[in-house]
Amino acid sequence: MEDFIINSQRIKPGEFKQIVLNSYELHTKTKIEIPVFVFRSQQKGPTLLLSAGMHGEETNGIEIIRKIITHKEIKSLKCGNVIAIPVINSVSFLFGSRDLPDGRDLNRCFPGKKNGSFGSRIAYDLMKHIIPLIDFGVDFHTGGAKINNSPQIRCVFDFHDNISLAEKFAPPLIIDSNYREGTLRKEASKKNKPILVYEGGESMRFDYQAINEGVNGCLRLMKSYEMINTEVPSNKAVKIKKDTWIRANTSGLFHMYKPNGSFVSKEDLLGVICNPFGNIEHQIMSSVDGYIVGINNHPVINQGDALIHLGLL
Repeated sequence: MEDFIINSQRIKPGEFKQIVLNSYELHTKTKIEIPVFVFRSQQKGPTLLLSAGMHGEETNGIEIIRKIITHKEIKSLKCGNVIAIPVINSVSFLFGSRDLPDGRDLNRCFPGKKNGSFGSRIAYDLMKHIIPLIDFGVDFHTGGAKINNSPQIRCVFDFHDNISLAEKFAPPLIIDSNYREGTLRKEASKKNKPILVYEGGESMRFDYQAINEGVNGCLRLMKSYEMINTEVPSNKAVKIKKDTWIRANTSGLFHMYKPNGSFVSKEDLLGVICNPFGNIEHQIMSSVDGYIVGINNHPVINQGDALIHLGLL
């Protein structure tokens, strides 16, 4: 087995090291570093990337990886390697924001440029130093400012490696999701490195169901490759090929009646929209049979707002 070399830092088989992907300078001359945790077995096996904090306010993924890197089984892998990056976007995490200081979304900066923008430099370093070492990975995200996503894996069903990895992870929901330009997932796929995207919860709030599902999924994935030997609950995943959003027909106060992740039938009452002065103005009925994969948690909504994300059967 060869040594791993990440930006001139060497990690030998059987070693655990915390290293730095690179150092970036802010306008205040403050140095921002991206810590990387590398766990290596002395036995050959796959190399798994676990990454989170692509957006600085997506705390659930950060907590998932924090739990994983403190797990006793990870510190004594039976085979293979784990590269864990709890916070990719350190500067946005510092400010609790989604975007970089220049307004860019880091997950639209890939493959990046060595002398490009702040985000482009981070993307370049990930593509140069990390992606060539891995066999596959999981990138952890949450819903946006108002959207609470039920725990789910997003991948491209047309690629067998993607769906096979997702089934090993075994989240409650597996959703067919096409690649987007400028993302880590798409650029890694060009190098035949499948990356699953895990979505769970909403930004700046811990969702312990989403966190537990993410941790258990990682353990199931590693156990399937005999990297670890630990007890982890099994889970039956539901595959969703198509999806749709239910939008508000009127403005007002939104009350959701069904729990996130639940199965609903066509014509089920999902929630209501009330005006602020006492009356129920609109009942929200399900237009399809399917699963609730995401909910808008903002109580005050306007006509046309996306309210309920449904995965169709």
